[in-house]
Amino acid sequence: MLKPFHQECFPEAGCDEAGRGCLAGPVFAAAVILPADFSDPLLNDSKQIHEKTRYALRETIQSAAISWAVASVEVEEIDRINILNASIKAMHLALEKLKKKPAFIIVDGNRFKPFQKIPHQTIIKGDGTYASIAAASILAKTYRDDHMLEQHEKFPQYQWIKNKGYGTLDHRKAMEQFGIFY
Repeated sequence: MLKPFHQECFPEAGCDEAGRGCLAGPVFAAAVILPADFSDPLLNDSKQIHEKTRYALRETIQSAAISWAVASVEVEEIDRINILNASIKAMHLALEKLKKKPAFIIVDGNRFKPFQKIPHQTIIKGDGTYASIAAASILAKTYRDDHMLEQHEKFPQYQWIKNKGYGTLDHRKAMEQFGIFY
């Protein structure tokens, strides 16, 4: 079972991103504030659960959350500011969209930049430790996957329906044959 909170300041927002290791598509991030009594035995790091479970959990999270938001940063900006800065920017954009301002932010990973003077803590493997970060990982991943499925309809030769923009063998072969496209 994931821990409900990292510390005592409430509300606490969890943040995570999806797409940082991809060869195509934007980076997505989510911020989630869960109620104190939230619990779901299926909730875990998005990479650890089946796609159908992720989408079912997305509905649960969106219904139960005190506040949630998803944001993205496009490829052109990723190329300009680098993927780390783009990931952090996407998290900041998601935090800005929350309807309730958090008193504390917990972030999956080891890098983050201060946001609006709100205290924060980075947590390596936080998406497998804290419920709000796991919830953010689910939202970021499913919204990014939805985006890549839409892109697959326009550019089926890259097989984004299967690889979601990650550097699989099929994706790399398609880039060799059709050129780099993101």
